[in-house]
Amino acid sequence: MSELLEHLKKRIAAEGPLLVADYMSEALANPKHGYYMTGDPLGKSGDFITAPEISQMFGELIGLWCAITWNQMGSPSKINLIEMGPGRGTLMVDAIRALVMAPQFLDAIDIHMIETSPSLQKRQRRNLDALDVDIQWHKSFADVPEGPFILVANELLDALPIRQFEKSVAGWGERKVGCNEAGELHWMLDQSAAVPEAFIPAALADSPPGSIFEFSPAGVALVTSIAGEIAKYGGAALFIDYGHTPSGIGDTLQAVKDHKFHDVLCDPGEADLTAHVDFEQMAENARAAGALAYGAITQRDFLRPLGIEHRAKQLKKIASTGQMNEVFSGLNRLIGEDEMGTLFKVLALTHPDMPMPEGFGYDNDKGE
Repeated sequence: MSELLEHLKKRIAAEGPLLVADYMSEALANPKHGYYMTGDPLGKSGDFITAPEISQMFGELIGLWCAITWNQMGSPSKINLIEMGPGRGTLMVDAIRALVMAPQFLDAIDIHMIETSPSLQKRQRRNLDALDVDIQWHKSFADVPEGPFILVANELLDALPIRQFEKSVAGWGERKVGCNEAGELHWMLDQSAAVPEAFIPAALADSPPGSIFEFSPAGVALVTSIAGEIAKYGGAALFIDYGHTPSGIGDTLQAVKDHKFHDVLCDPGEADLTAHVDFEQMAENARAAGALAYGAITQRDFLRPLGIEHRAKQLKKIASTGQMNEVFSGLNRLIGEDEMGTLFKVLALTHPDMPMPEGFGYDNDKGE
């Protein structure tokens, strides 16, 4: 039995069944045994591969978007460039390399990386050492110095803890994680306390028995905080993740281990746990905090107007045969309609005085 599983069993025995959010927090971020605290989950040797690891084009175009956004802000002489959940640092490496073509933007930015995992932070430092820029690391968004900023978060919101509410014939209850007499974790429905009406959208309140609605308190709190700072200081934020809009019913909590789906309650701390992002929920809270929200649109519809297909053709001209295959394989994975292109969505937040951000006025039907 793993030490984390033993810890969870003792906690359940002492406190009662755990909220799904508490189970996720322990499995992913327990200081000693949490999934993100103990190793590098990325790449072929890990459990999953993110867009920056698939192709350099992703980070390059995100860097381009940041430079364009800075221009839309009026090109302030100093601005914080923030990345949350930077993985191995690959996105920032590719972005900074591409931004050599925008030296004034590079001179204006102070780079801040927000990372809670000690092992990933070490990997980021190694990968970013070659860049001739100063970088500061923080454990939370609140630790970044105040001022205007551009923030990028790729595959961050999906890993933030969620709560799950299930409809039964008796009404809505909260899904929790319990432990049976055999010492096995299991799902259970707690209807001992009323579910706050604010947690379930009015349009979904009358869903049939068996329906599950997911709510991310941590995600909403983070997006609300970022939106409030944008409204106060100016700037923009870009969230890229797999998810849905509008809000809907469904159990999207999943575990991945060795690039394969895994039982969510099996091997806590040894598998990645994620849930689809409710982008409508995030956008509504961002607007309530004073920012403008654009999207969510598909990753395909975001990357195409930024020029990803043109960039692929440029890389093709200088690529070997093997590299050429990698370029177009990466292109298909990033924007393919049966790949990340439609599963992943993009949400942008901006200050109310800013124009529509680049990539959000795209007419996919016309191919413009």
